[in-house]
Amino acid sequence: MSKLNIVILAAGKGTRMQSDLPKVLHEIGSKPILEHVIDCAKSLNPHKIIVVYGYGGEKVKEAFVNEPIVWVNQAEQLGTGHAVQQAIPHLDDDANTLILLGDVPLVDKLACKELITFATKQLVIQSFNKLDPTGYGRIIRAPSGEVIAIIEHKDATESQRKIVEVNTGIMAMPNEYLKKWITQITNNNAQGEYYLTDVVALAVAQGIPVIAKITSDEWSVTGINSKNDLVQMERVLQNKIANQLLQQGVTLKDANRIDVRGELKCGRDVEIDVNCVFEGNVTIGDAVKIASHCVIKNATIAAGSKIAPFTHIDDTLIGENNRIGPFARLRPGTVLQSDAHVGNFVELKNAQVDVGSKINHLSYVGDATIGKQVNIGAGTITCNYDGANKFRTVIEDGAFIGSDTQLVAPVTVGKNATIAAGSTITRDAPAGALTLCRAREQKSITGWKRPEKIK
Repeated sequence: MSKLNIVILAAGKGTRMQSDLPKVLHEIGSKPILEHVIDCAKSLNPHKIIVVYGYGGEKVKEAFVNEPIVWVNQAEQLGTGHAVQQAIPHLDDDANTLILLGDVPLVDKLACKELITFATKQLVIQSFNKLDPTGYGRIIRAPSGEVIAIIEHKDATESQRKIVEVNTGIMAMPNEYLKKWITQITNNNAQGEYYLTDVVALAVAQGIPVIAKITSDEWSVTGINSKNDLVQMERVLQNKIANQLLQQGVTLKDANRIDVRGELKCGRDVEIDVNCVFEGNVTIGDAVKIASHCVIKNATIAAGSKIAPFTHIDDTLIGENNRIGPFARLRPGTVLQSDAHVGNFVELKNAQVDVGSKINHLSYVGDATIGKQVNIGAGTITCNYDGANKFRTVIEDGAFIGSDTQLVAPVTVGKNATIAAGSTITRDAPAGALTLCRAREQKSITGWKRPEKIK
């Protein structure tokens, strides 16, 4: 197989977006439109990816600074043919070129592979049948069915405008043909532009076969030109993702009310309620249940855990069989081992919580190491910040922290220690003792026994 070059046309301003941001940098699925196209291009293992940029060029280049891309500036937008002309010096003589559009984010990899397969010694274009083809270039076929031309809407006759098979702008061909044809196209048309589609007529005139592959997936060849298009495309993408999750066995309470803005991996028997948002890279283990209105970003949730409604989880590792929420917030750096409880209106930040510990109500635990079987009462705060520096709180195994306690870091609560409700602890609390600090005094009572549950 010949080497593959991919040219992505991304120079348009996107006037109808009504935005200073270049059109191709607007996002669907939390990724720029152009990134979706580049990801598709990379999946095809090309020898070279060339992006023709124009409006907002530096912003576009900066957004993809780490990508292996050849950037070519189209200073004047004189048509798609003119855009490809800018890329010609970078094309390999012994390669085929696939041309993609930077504003078509749902471009289909399999369809592209088919075009590439047929591109040897001929021109292959992708077309589709459009119910209302207004504004699209029409595919003109001979009575025998061969493609003989593409006529842009403004240049088409009335009879040609009745044709419903339209051009997508996606095509593939050998570079030995492309480099020759691109010098022969003219701007003698209603728009005064250099149309890339004119290569079809040139190929026919030179006896080169032209094939049009019709796709039934209109969204895979639809470009974004307005905020309305952006909203529609977002929902199409989310529906595709939801259908993939359903096919994998995930239970969705409503497939129309889920947003995946990144990559979501799910185990078996996962249940997701309505209006949940997943961002970045999220991995969910077997039998996890996620209730409604949760936002989960860059997190791993192990098997059997249950996430109650309105919980926010960000950059967090959650072990097996944990119970989180409702209205909990787990911030970056938080790690929960197994069988922990984090309840309503609890916020954790950079906190490590060991097996079986509970923080059930109205607490802030930041920059803390929590041991096994610890119980932290309602209204507890780890005072980790002195206005300039942050310090750590350590609560060892089996400790009990009474309600409305302030732990002023750096401080350690010893193993099996008890902190009386309403205390402000500024010094280490010894293991196995009751420590209280009310008014001005803090004292520890050795030998103190915890109350036992009345049967």
